[in-house]
Amino acid sequence: MVKEIKCIGVLTSGGDAPGMNAAIRAVVRKALAAGRQVKGIHRGYAGLLNEEIMEMNAHSVSDIIGKGGTILQTARCLEFAQEEYQKKAADICKKHGIDGLVVIGGDGSFKGAQKLAAHGINTIGLPGTIDLDISCTEYTIGFDTAVNTAMEAIDKVRDTSTSHERCSIIEVMGRGAGYIALWCGIANGAEDVLLPEIYNYDEQSIVDHIIADRRRGKQHHIIINAEGIGHSMSMAKRIEAATGIETRATILGHMQRGGSPTAKDRVYASTMGAMAVDLLCEGRTNRVVGYNHGEFQDFDIDEALAMNKDLDKYQVEICRVLSN
Repeated sequence: MVKEIKCIGVLTSGGDAPGMNAAIRAVVRKALAAGRQVKGIHRGYAGLLNEEIMEMNAHSVSDIIGKGGTILQTARCLEFAQEEYQKKAADICKKHGIDGLVVIGGDGSFKGAQKLAAHGINTIGLPGTIDLDISCTEYTIGFDTAVNTAMEAIDKVRDTSTSHERCSIIEVMGRGAGYIALWCGIANGAEDVLLPEIYNYDEQSIVDHIIADRRRGKQHHIIINAEGIGHSMSMAKRIEAATGIETRATILGHMQRGGSPTAKDRVYASTMGAMAVDLLCEGRTNRVVGYNHGEFQDFDIDEALAMNKDLDKYQVEICRVLSN
């Protein structure tokens, strides 16, 4: 017998990402249109444990689709890895009448949703992370905005790097994943792109590349360095010492998580949010929404967490060829 969902909760967990507000808005308005009650949970799983729960209506999500960040705020909650807190969270959901929950976040957030499902709360996960490192999906909420923000910043750094005939190392976010770095490497025409998945820490080859380019008359040299490699400041000092060319490091940091989301992030996040409500209304649970091969799909969370994801080898090869 399908469990009827009467009240849907929504929370954002882990790192914030542009487009999360669009997803929240879609969850709220789609649920209300389906005759369900909606409750927003502030500050992710930490807020759930503290019962930071409020009633939401259509007005609660007015004019938020173009805003960056998340109106529900977000937090990391290490104690949620412990079963006693998972059970407590499920009991709090039941206390507040929440029988369906939409969790917007990354793999860590999905693990929490998985545990809540095991305690009787129907849960649907939406992939919200700028890192694009969720294995079951080709798209994650926030990646498109983040990579466009980084691309525009790198273009600006290139201008001043050319004026001063410098080498510039620009560090982009992504934790242990190189997707932002790879996409910017292609989009910005970088001379070198350092990806944690394949970097061999051979700085001498970078030095040789810089010197060869300078001999050919190139006035700048852009190195995009992924966060998973890091140490951009010390790398800049070593490269300057080895080449004699002024080298500066720029760490873009959390500016990549902010700003108004792109049209793609608004539309895809809205579609995923609406789909999450449909799944809950069908009595589905322990699912995660993804996007692959032009279609929105849903997967069992257990299966999604067991998947592996690699960089697109063809894109890596394009990046390598075009940088020479």
